[in-house]
Amino acid sequence: MRKEFQEFIAGGNVVDIAVGFVMGAIFTTLIKAFVDTIIMPIVAIPFGEPSFDSIVWTVNGSDILIGSFLTALAAFLLTALGLFFFFVKPINAWRDRTAKPSDEAEDGPTEIELLTQIRDSLASR
Repeated sequence: MRKEFQEFIAGGNVVDIAVGFVMGAIFTTLIKAFVDTIIMPIVAIPFGEPSFDSIVWTVNGSDILIGSFLTALAAFLLTALGLFFFFVKPINAWRDRTAKPSDEAEDGPTEIELLTQIRDSLASR
């Protein structure tokens, strides 16, 4: 059991997941800083405030922090776009370039041919 666990931990998938997690955390921190220091001040210019955090809706004494939500939403959207354009799109392009053409993928008989062979074999019994 210990040996199997060591093989699992030493396998490439666990290491890939760990590296992806760390890169995602670092990328998220970078995008959050970009959103907080550059994007949100530009977007908030029409409101006269340096961020959306001052946009609050008060209902029956309870504050609904709409501005904080808008800031988090902008950070999420920019992070998702960044991940797509810097990680997902290049990886998909690389997979497309290195993928085997679909007509070369199958060397053996098709499913229909196999079923026909089974039928013929059963009929000859």
